Amino acid sequence: MKKLGYIGLDNLMSLEAYAKYRQQHRADLMAHRQLRSISLGAHMTVQFESELTIRYQIQEMLRTEKIVDEIGVQAQIDAYEPLVPKGNNWSATLLLQYPDPLERQRALSSLVGVEERLFVQLRGQERIYALADEDLVRHNHEKTSAVHFLRFELPQEMMASLKGGQALELGCDHLHYAAQVSIASNALASLLEDFS
Repeated sequence: MKKLGYIGLDNLMSLEAYAKYRQQHRADLMAHRQLRSISLGAHMTVQFESELTIRYQIQEMLRTEKIVDEIGVQAQIDAYEPLVPKGNNWSATLLLQYPDPLERQRALSSLVGVEERLFVQLRGQERIYALADEDLVRHNHEKTSAVHFLRFELPQEMMASLKGGQALELGCDHLHYAAQVSIASNALASLLEDFS
């Protein structure tokens, strides 16, 4: 699937065409997604989305649900297309991963608001916090969700510094989950492709 700039009814594959494409390219798509998935501590993964990952997600939903009617296809586009980076931001899916159900329940109860404490930062510069769950609220006062959708709005000067080779850190400063990592250069190179 080459990058086409936007996702619409006129540029998604038919189920038959996608089945053939998927056989040939699924490993490449998974490698692209893996490259853009950053582990933040033991229980948190931030998957930075791209036009390619969102197009793949939509095509997979259409395939799995066998959706072929125009209204159903458009509903999938409407659900996922807002996660495509717009040239001056990054979109990401935050996954809180606790395999043990009891541990997960305790953790999600202690991590209310965690989605608002994710940030990207150039070393020594101000943190840019994510805007979270703009589509709907995914927490209440008792617990948070295991999945959140994030958007990082990046100032022009930060984008210029990144293009100039400056390193980037991803972090979380929630009271009950503090972690910070440097984003590997190959992952950062992929993220920089999202800038227009």
